[in-house]
Amino acid sequence: MSDEKTEFDPHSGVETTGHSWDGIKELNNPLPRWWLIVWYATIFWAVVYMILMPAWPALPGLGGTNTPGLLGKSDRAEVTKEVSAMRTERGVASQKLMSASLVEIQNDLNLQQFAMAMGESAFGDNCATCHGAGGRGAKGYPMLADDVWLWDGTLDGIEQTIRHGIRHDSDDLTRMSAMPAFGRDNLLTSAQIDDLVQHVLSFSGRQTDPTAAARGATIFASQCVSCHGADAKGSRLVGAPNLTDADWLFGGEPADIRATITNARNAHMPAWQGRLDDPTIKALAVYVHSLGGGE
Repeated sequence: MSDEKTEFDPHSGVETTGHSWDGIKELNNPLPRWWLIVWYATIFWAVVYMILMPAWPALPGLGGTNTPGLLGKSDRAEVTKEVSAMRTERGVASQKLMSASLVEIQNDLNLQQFAMAMGESAFGDNCATCHGAGGRGAKGYPMLADDVWLWDGTLDGIEQTIRHGIRHDSDDLTRMSAMPAFGRDNLLTSAQIDDLVQHVLSFSGRQTDPTAAARGATIFASQCVSCHGADAKGSRLVGAPNLTDADWLFGGEPADIRATITNARNAHMPAWQGRLDDPTIKALAVYVHSLGGGE
């Protein structure tokens, strides 16, 4: 029999626990009935859940797997089933992409929508690193969301570029051209490059040194016309850019143009044939064509 004396709080008349902190005594109030009901209900629910659903992880003697539960529910099995169904559905659509031409894909709304979704996903995984989200591009990496194309902006042309790349040495069908490094290889003097820069700037209507630009015109005629053309509008046959507009892949400031003439700009794009399957390449072509610059 305990010798402890039951103590009651003089203000509320509630029994205390006998504990005291800094003169403050703890009242021994019972838990609210609603709280107890909820607590017991959660215990009951937990027991029922462990019986019906997978609950216990793999334990010794269970064969290396969790308890399956009486209902045999398995999220992993459901996901596997859904993934399998999705692959089957995609497989059918991919076969249609394989057999259809790019024009047929574009004219078939359902097939086009599938190609767009597939192409957007593939673009994010393989192309956005260089060309940016949505094909917005960056300095040295072409924007694909405008109507400026170095090579070919048609569906077939875009597919050709994706398949075989640009300056991809191991692909015999790659798009190939090479701009000379006029300064690095001593083809032009530093003064001649300065004059040529002034002449190139004049094509887009910018302020230049007229005397230097006139000297640069002679150099342009002998060194640059064969690729960029006498009108400086470029040529898609060799990927030579138009010098008369405001679109500059590597920058249009005088220092940028000088660096281009001095060291050349022969960027590389990998050939995706062999890395991506044919349906994915076709889907990419359709997606890139839709970004805003397709012809």
